[in-house]
Amino acid sequence: MVVEMVTAVLTTMSGDLSATETSLLGEVQALARTISAARQEIAELRVDDIMDRDIPFATDELDAIVEHTAVATNAILESCEMLDEIGASVSGEAAAKLQDAVTKIYEACSFQDITGQRITKVVTTLKAIEGKVAQIIATFGVELGSNEPRGPAPVASGTELLNGPQLPSNAMDQSDIDKLLASF
Repeated sequence: MVVEMVTAVLTTMSGDLSATETSLLGEVQALARTISAARQEIAELRVDDIMDRDIPFATDELDAIVEHTAVATNAILESCEMLDEIGASVSGEAAAKLQDAVTKIYEACSFQDITGQRITKVVTTLKAIEGKVAQIIATFGVELGSNEPRGPAPVASGTELLNGPQLPSNAMDQSDIDKLLASF
């Protein structure tokens, strides 16, 4: 739209413009072409995939890490409490060694709080990026899910097959696993 407006202005003003004005309008026209090209590139980025699938997937995975870390840490701390109870019934050098080991475990469990804080910062950053992408899309007027031609699909690298632990909503249940094993 800007390119069309600048072109219309240039054609109606030929002869009435100084060399400086013609140069300035030429620069504006080049800028309009750059904006148009950037808009097309944004449309080809599969931004809707990034916002609808990639960022939510990443934040869900990170939230799952925080949750699993908290569960594991609680199990470790419960075991330490049990060792503390046992340590109360032991005396001498064995009691001191047991107490020292339990104290070191308690101290090491501080990783859970630190990793939780750092992962929360990453999730916040991802959500901020998602907001900025939405803002850019709104600015350039690119419609998500539009039928505009897209660039080629990403090339498979093989890493998409390395799924690792699944989120509970995506994981196979035991009956699916049993069926798979029975088919062999």
